[in-house]
Amino acid sequence: MSGGLAALLDDIAVLAKMAAASVDDVAAATGKASAKAVGVVVDDTAVTPRYVHGVRPSRELPIIGKIAKGSLRNKLLIILPVALILSQFVPWLLTPILMLGGTYLCYEGAEKIWELVSGHGKAESTTDEVGADQEKTVVSGAIRTDFILSAEIMVIALNEVSDEPFVMRTVVLAVVAILITILVYGVVGVIVKMDDVGLALAKRETSAVAATGRGLVRAMPVVLSTLSAVGIVAMCWVGGHIVLVGADELGWTSPYGIVHHIEVWFHDLIPAIGSVSGWIANTASSAIFGVVWGGLVVAVVHGIPWPWRRTAH
Repeated sequence: MSGGLAALLDDIAVLAKMAAASVDDVAAATGKASAKAVGVVVDDTAVTPRYVHGVRPSRELPIIGKIAKGSLRNKLLIILPVALILSQFVPWLLTPILMLGGTYLCYEGAEKIWELVSGHGKAESTTDEVGADQEKTVVSGAIRTDFILSAEIMVIALNEVSDEPFVMRTVVLAVVAILITILVYGVVGVIVKMDDVGLALAKRETSAVAATGRGLVRAMPVVLSTLSAVGIVAMCWVGGHIVLVGADELGWTSPYGIVHHIEVWFHDLIPAIGSVSGWIANTASSAIFGVVWGGLVVAVVHGIPWPWRRTAH
């Protein structure tokens, strides 16, 4: 009886060790996959606050919550199964799909730069002006944009664990989807409510607390403008880097070869901070390429008199 109990306890200990090792493997793979997608995560976080610009404070968090739910559905119910099927049966398609998504990010970034330079930016309406129907439109539009960014995040993450077994890939991608959605929309929720926190603190009797609150209120427009700029840069950087690396993997090595030579030159120029300067050079080169590549797509989309555009007018 005692021998049987001891054997049972030994078996439980072995199972526990195996489970712990599996958790460690999943955590390590998740960390690796998430790190590669950080640029798109920054972009996603920077883009989302504009969807609640001008919205009543009481509706900000509910709208963000709806977008977050839609984002999670996109990742778990659509993108995850499709990505796993592709990786299992036609893995060679992942690179072209990544490049298409990267091109879209370059296009979005270049189009926003063009709007800023030309002064032809789209005027944004608020849900206060048009009511609940517009709120639905805002949420659906945000979820559509999120779909592209979520697909990029998931495919980038999948690319990092493509050598893992199918079950491991599934678990890692599901964890990445949940963690990144919580991270992005948690940060967005904090950002959009900071002005309300500032207003509340500004009404306190303690002078230091009130001054902090007024500072938050004054800082938020700057923070949001900075996030918008960061989002544009992130789109061009991430999109450009994805297209360059994808082209290199498909055999067109010259563009990324130039970027790599620039990175190595800066790395060797200042050895003490070689890793940092090399990364900055690579990032800047990828962003410049992203602007140029996206600008070409903008020219094609907006410069050519497509038949459907003439019909619309």
